[in-house]
Amino acid sequence: MNTFTATEKRVTLEPNTPQLLANLCGQLDCNLRQVEQRLGVRIHNRGNQFSIHGGPDQVRVCAQLLKQLHKEAQQQQDISPELVHLYLQESGMETLLEINNGDNIDELDGGTVVKTKKMIIKPRGGNQQRYVDAINKNDINFGIGPAGTGKTFLAVAAAAQALEQDEVRRIMLVRPAVEAGEKLGFLPGDLAQKIDPYLRPLYDALYEMLGIEKVAKLIERNVIEIAPLAFMRGRTLNNSFIILDESQNTTREQMKMFLTRIGFGSTAVITGDITQIDLPRGTKSGLCHAIDVLDGVKGISFTHFESKDVVRHPLVQRIVEAYDDHSEESS
Repeated sequence: MNTFTATEKRVTLEPNTPQLLANLCGQLDCNLRQVEQRLGVRIHNRGNQFSIHGGPDQVRVCAQLLKQLHKEAQQQQDISPELVHLYLQESGMETLLEINNGDNIDELDGGTVVKTKKMIIKPRGGNQQRYVDAINKNDINFGIGPAGTGKTFLAVAAAAQALEQDEVRRIMLVRPAVEAGEKLGFLPGDLAQKIDPYLRPLYDALYEMLGIEKVAKLIERNVIEIAPLAFMRGRTLNNSFIILDESQNTTREQMKMFLTRIGFGSTAVITGDITQIDLPRGTKSGLCHAIDVLDGVKGISFTHFESKDVVRHPLVQRIVEAYDDHSEESS
């Protein structure tokens, strides 16, 4: 049974309409129950009058969270369990309560957003905000960290925004053709068809930003180009937004080759997870090498994501942390 300090806070949410409150609370108050479980508070409400009981930090964060979700509801945003989870991640309370570490959810109100015609993407938390800001300011950007932290999704969003605003002429999606357990030679089709499944996360993000039909047309016109990393040799890429995904599976030579392809008017984003290297044993990752070599080089940014930045199911964060802890114990 949870034990609470004698802290109570009352919150009144305006405007007060049945539709807004139903959206905020969720079916059978499922959103409120999710917040209670994750923050360790108790929430009671009568209409738009909410009473929150719990520890002082938890109560403060819960009140901020309810206000922010109510604002989202006013903008006709569906307050789904997934959205509630994202805002809970930003609160930092589950890692005790690092509410003053710069990742406060209030920062979202005035933070950078990425806009396309189909959607507006709000970076979630301090690291994602810094990542998007860095992409806007630097020509070469590294996003490094575990799965589920938004590295690739935000890079694709920034690319789509740049294309729609005529800041670049094309988007290039690049990935090393490394066999991660499956042999490419046994996959059906030509090389492009063999590579396509490996680029599916990039396609999915583009479909969300621009729509399936538009993406298909842009690919036909080579405005969006998909290329295995090996095909980049000898090219100079001007006025392009280039995303190198899964860069932990590049060799040192491949990484240097890719970085020296960048031309005038171009932006490059290199994403990867150094804990998921599929290179042959004894081959050093080009991403790990680049982190050492390029640290401090002007015009190049590095954003390092951690397990607390994971924006998928809460279990994903715990899985990442469990593997990290096991690796430390084994070393």
